[in-house]
Amino acid sequence: MSIVQELRATDYEQREDFAIRMQVLLEENENAIIIMCDEAHFYLSGDVNKQNLRFWASENPLNIHEKPLHSERVTVWRAIGIFGIIGPYFFED
Repeated sequence: MSIVQELRATDYEQREDFAIRMQVLLEENENAIIIMCDEAHFYLSGDVNKQNLRFWASENPLNIHEKPLHSERVTVWRAIGIFGIIGPYFFED
């Protein structure tokens, strides 16, 4: 199993545009607070939760990879801002 994500030339331009927009916003709004957050799902069955998951194998590419429909999981949420780190918070589904 290999997790891959290709960066294209336009991705660099979009990242730079975003950084410039954020810098302008912060300069115009000196009291602005920016909080960046993310969450991840950890499945107790060992499954990986990734949008860019690919299976690479020398065997039959039509092989079926089964997984439970409703696997138990734990969701972890965390945030970061100028004031420090918030979390982690754990949520059982």
